Amino acid sequence: MNRADMLNRALQPTQWDLCIIGGGATGLGIAIDGASRGYKTILVEQYDFAKGTSSRSTKLVHGGVRYLQQGNIKLVMEALRERGLLRKNAPHLVKNQSFVIPNYKWWESSYYTIGLKIYDWMAGRLGLGSSVMLSREETLERIPTLDKDDLRGSVVYHDGQFDDARLAINLAQTAAEQGACVLNYCQAYAFIKEAGKDKSLTVTDTLNNQDFSISAHCFINATGSFTDTIRKVDDPNASPVLSLSQGTHLVVDKSFLPGDTAVLVPETSDGRVLFAVPWHDKVIIGTTDIPVSEAAIEPKPTDEEIDFILANIGKYLSRDPQRSDILSVFSGLRPLVRGNAASTAALSRDHYIEVAPSGLISITGGKWTTYRKMAEDVLDVAISQQQLPEASCKTQALYIHGAQSVDDFNSAGYYYGTDLPLIKALEKNNPALRARIHPLLPYTQSMILWAIKEEMCMTVEDALCRRTRAILLHAKAAVEAAPMVASLIANVYGYPKSWETNQVEQFTALARQYQAT
Repeated sequence: MNRADMLNRALQPTQWDLCIIGGGATGLGIAIDGASRGYKTILVEQYDFAKGTSSRSTKLVHGGVRYLQQGNIKLVMEALRERGLLRKNAPHLVKNQSFVIPNYKWWESSYYTIGLKIYDWMAGRLGLGSSVMLSREETLERIPTLDKDDLRGSVVYHDGQFDDARLAINLAQTAAEQGACVLNYCQAYAFIKEAGKDKSLTVTDTLNNQDFSISAHCFINATGSFTDTIRKVDDPNASPVLSLSQGTHLVVDKSFLPGDTAVLVPETSDGRVLFAVPWHDKVIIGTTDIPVSEAAIEPKPTDEEIDFILANIGKYLSRDPQRSDILSVFSGLRPLVRGNAASTAALSRDHYIEVAPSGLISITGGKWTTYRKMAEDVLDVAISQQQLPEASCKTQALYIHGAQSVDDFNSAGYYYGTDLPLIKALEKNNPALRARIHPLLPYTQSMILWAIKEEMCMTVEDALCRRTRAILLHAKAAVEAAPMVASLIANVYGYPKSWETNQVEQFTALARQYQAT
């Protein structure tokens, strides 16, 4: 992908079939679906691909054990099916992850085993493995750092794990390969109407400070937590449809959870589940669920959330993580569909589709696992509204860019899939690119150069937050790597030294809220 080429396409006088606003999981999924159905498709994202919620998840591709407990059978069935399809279509990113639910009460083993056997049955032929009971000794053999006091045993089940931002970049590449035009750093700010119907969208390229217009037959609002913002751009009188919730995660050293097995805490003090999951040789612990009044592109973790996670995971580990052990802390927003529930934890994760009088179609809710089905559903609605011609969905068996089987999910750079040999070729031509950007980070200069040249990486933040996950793995190390990354980007794009300085300053300021101490 090359942004200059994409922008040149967007600036040509074109009548697009489909214009998507929002470059997160849902928007990118729609772009793939639309382009693969044969629609002339363009997508615009105000910031970078997956800048918001789609890069801040718990990194799970799952049916949702909690939703099964709540009785939301439809959502769980759909998510389990989509989990299986995504495992097939992006095998370089989605792995089979085993989870242990430790049992400290006499009744827990039978209770959770029955529920998880139902979970297995619901997954059918797309299941990842059968759940089984483990003795106390077998449990500690898998996870020696569990709290041993009163431990009776555990239940093991299987779900999927992935790298969310890396999948988003691969989705953008897949959309481009299918013929879509995808653009980051393009802000949609006005609809032009004829007879009350949306006919074109005014967009600002924020990197070049240039306005342009997009004419299309169908406009889809897929902006996640900012859905209501775009709905109000279209119609200032539109009533909100979202109740926003914030979820925070901590990242700590692998020593707190050695091995490859994750832990699910079945019920925290606020009635949610809590995960501790091995990820990129670190451990992610989360999440929280607190209501927030308005959408923010950079949600800030609160001290209360950090203390909550530390206190709840500390009940299950032999060594309690402290604030000083936190390598990074990050928050994301959930675009929950409004309801009458007393807490955001009880609001629906089902997706919601609305067709406005102007013709604008908004889709929100849902979760990463079901992004493909959400895209299929919203385009079927567009067809039913006669905004798009009839065409069948092809994404159930469409491989995602980079797709290849992976034998070792601990090997360096496995998540690049078929692109990894091309990155290695850069190193062969210039051995200096083999150097890491920081001793505490697993990323090489060649990976940064690849992101700049092939993945529309435009800023230091793009490189260290989403093309690599440096800021999540070790926020302080990411700050120390920023000058080198800025220099690599500036060399490719021909930016002056002042640009590098500004980029490092901006990234350093951003990274402060990812540091708990």
